[in-house]
Amino acid sequence: MPSAVVFAYHQVGVRCLAVLLAHGIEVALVVSHEDDPGENLWFDSVAELAALAGIACIKPSSARDPDLAQRMAAIAPDFIFSFYYRSMLPPALLALARRGAYNMHGSLLPKYRGRAPVNWAVLKGERQTGATLHRMVEKPDAGAVVAQQAVPILPDDRAFDVMVKVTVAAEMALDAVLPALIKGEARETPLDLAAGSYFGGRRPEDGRVDWRQPASDIHNLVRAVAPPYPGAFCTLPAGSSLRLLRTLRQPQRVPKHHVPTLYCEGETVLADCADGGVLRLLEWEGDWDRQPVQLALQLAA
Repeated sequence: MPSAVVFAYHQVGVRCLAVLLAHGIEVALVVSHEDDPGENLWFDSVAELAALAGIACIKPSSARDPDLAQRMAAIAPDFIFSFYYRSMLPPALLALARRGAYNMHGSLLPKYRGRAPVNWAVLKGERQTGATLHRMVEKPDAGAVVAQQAVPILPDDRAFDVMVKVTVAAEMALDAVLPALIKGEARETPLDLAAGSYFGGRRPEDGRVDWRQPASDIHNLVRAVAPPYPGAFCTLPAGSSLRLLRTLRQPQRVPKHHVPTLYCEGETVLADCADGGVLRLLEWEGDWDRQPVQLALQLAA
């Protein structure tokens, strides 16, 4: 069986490493990250899976660490795989893979190249995304595709729901194409980057709600950053903060206010939005006394 060095993190890293092991790939080394104590670590550990399989796992501070390059050169792997590893691999490392270096990306490339592809797809209101295994080149998410698996995004799916589906899609795509990769028979389809899009990383402050936006856009923002991600938020006129964790569009409701307003009908919490759409707040956190609050002046920073 061919050998591989695997760069991996996150749940996609765990599941795709498991696929390689199930196919009998000789994984000579796993490269992962130190966990960030400030991050909500809801996913399983690549390092723990490597330990269970008896595979050496290292966590260098940089993919450009010269000791890493020397160690990989000594291994001379047939393949390099990157499964949700958070750093770009330099061309010098990619060149060490005798039969190719491949990355698993959480979108249907060339759409949503770059960072946080699942969150961006939900934010943009997409109804479909997936996972793509592609050849790694110097430019990010630009190499030829060898496998793709699509999954649906339902109108009320949150980013976590979609991430679970994308993880399964990554596992399916890799499992399906791996026999052909091993035989050297995998078909490659060049990417038309002009037909796609590139997005940068997201920060917690990007979850601020702009109440000038339509109800559908606010709903998509809430879905895109809902826990375990940092969450959508706004500041009420009195200065207190409100986190919007889950919303539901209410197309049959007629708004009661002419400006964006947060209010209650019995036990139901509602927000009238700038376009006349109404959202129901299913989950929220904050110091609000449930009295009607106008939101028209709460604009994005």
